[in-house]
Amino acid sequence: MQRCAFSLLLSLLLAGAVHLPARAQQSSDSPGIEYAIAIHGGAGGDPDAWSAEYRQQRIAGLGRALDVGLGLLKSGQAAVDVVEAVVATLEDDPTFNAGRGAVLNAQGQHELDASIMDGSDLQCGAVAAIHTTKNPIRLARRVMTDTPHVLLVGAGADAFARSIGLEQADASYFQTPRRKSEWERWRRQGQSRQGRLGHPAATGLVEGYFGTVGCVVRDRHGNLAAATSTGGLPGKKWGRVGDSPIIGAGNYADNATCAVSGTGIGEEFIRHQTAGDIAARMRYGQVALPVAAAAAIAQLPANGGGVIAVDRRGTIVVEFNTVGMSHAMADSTGQRAIRLTRSEP
Repeated sequence: MQRCAFSLLLSLLLAGAVHLPARAQQSSDSPGIEYAIAIHGGAGGDPDAWSAEYRQQRIAGLGRALDVGLGLLKSGQAAVDVVEAVVATLEDDPTFNAGRGAVLNAQGQHELDASIMDGSDLQCGAVAAIHTTKNPIRLARRVMTDTPHVLLVGAGADAFARSIGLEQADASYFQTPRRKSEWERWRRQGQSRQGRLGHPAATGLVEGYFGTVGCVVRDRHGNLAAATSTGGLPGKKWGRVGDSPIIGAGNYADNATCAVSGTGIGEEFIRHQTAGDIAARMRYGQVALPVAAAAAIAQLPANGGGVIAVDRRGTIVVEFNTVGMSHAMADSTGQRAIRLTRSEP
């Protein structure tokens, strides 16, 4: 009887009717690519409407961050270390809506969110609505490694950052002249265009409005990681938290499936659990990453945003339903691309 049951199971496996759990696969299932990386600088807005200078700034910023990640991957660094370093680089670049250069809320203040996740053990950390910590992603990493928690918010999170010696900065560091100018323009025109506060970016008052940054990596060891950081939506209500620090919404990583970082309207990513949905489609539906990502983004409203993702084989996917999405990718085969829209070379 046992032999018959075993024979039946073997037949089903050979026929593809039964699938072994993804976690049981070995890293040898990705012989062609040793490492892969994708980064994004936000979805939304029309790059054709940007100034040539601003377009070049975004391309250059993505290129610098990509080179940081590639250098670390070539040297054998762990995926979780790479995504932290890359996102910190983007946070330091005032071109993007994360860290320095974050957009301002309805009160004219900055509030910063970030999260990081290690796909090898599902450990994760996040921070939300912080004000003084220079690199939110480094604080999210320390929440993961130095506390029993996943998410710290506001003044308590910044206090924890100070207690462990993370670099702090005042408002003048984060609030760049460009963001102050955008906020003033929004304050003068936004309410008259919309009849209410919120989402001024949709009216074109903010250049490159979904400037959230993120990074996903598959390292030489077959491990995955994801990190996401943002200043949120311009003109958002004080205390608003979007998807970037919410594990499963704007950020997720699991060696069994994929690593995902999202950008767009955070409320929609939270409602649809977009990052986690992609992983779930792969795990339970046994579909490939490109199919899973396309299906998840199709659930979002038009111009809702996009994702970058990588699976354990090093397959990179960039999927979005906005006009543009600043992104870059590279892998150990020599592939390297930087784009502001889907079709740019």
